Amino acid sequence: MTDNVRLSAGDAAPDFTLPTDTGDSLSLKDLRGRKVVLYAYPAAMTPGCTKQACDFRDNLASLQAAGYEVVGISPDKPAKLAKFREHDAITFPLVSDEDKSILTAYGAFGEKQLYGKTVTGVIRSTFVIDENGVIERALYNVKATGHVAKLRRDLGLD
Repeated sequence: MTDNVRLSAGDAAPDFTLPTDTGDSLSLKDLRGRKVVLYAYPAAMTPGCTKQACDFRDNLASLQAAGYEVVGISPDKPAKLAKFREHDAITFPLVSDEDKSILTAYGAFGEKQLYGKTVTGVIRSTFVIDENGVIERALYNVKATGHVAKLRRDLGLD
């Protein structure tokens, strides 16, 4: 099993500029001055990823009130992300990392266990990035269901 790079609290968050679900591009540095919850998910329009995105959507107002912006990242093409946004009324940016270079830089792409087999793919992960672009929390292999509620507790929002 290869060792994936894993980020830890205190690491600089790898910067990126990626295409979004709206056809624009989003840069991490454009969000400086705000806290960012960047979450990596395997594929738009799949049951677990839909559940997770809807959880973030349903908690977005309270996360934003606490100073957090939410951004989802996956290897999906922008057109698929746009369908996902429209289908599930996603109200935060979804960015496309088709070559998986940013997911890899965050340690969110690599070998993982799926149904007892070792496969290579997106590792469902969440990163809390502070106003200066520094990782506050790097959470790997998170569950799609219940993760947002746990994150809210960890951040002291509940």
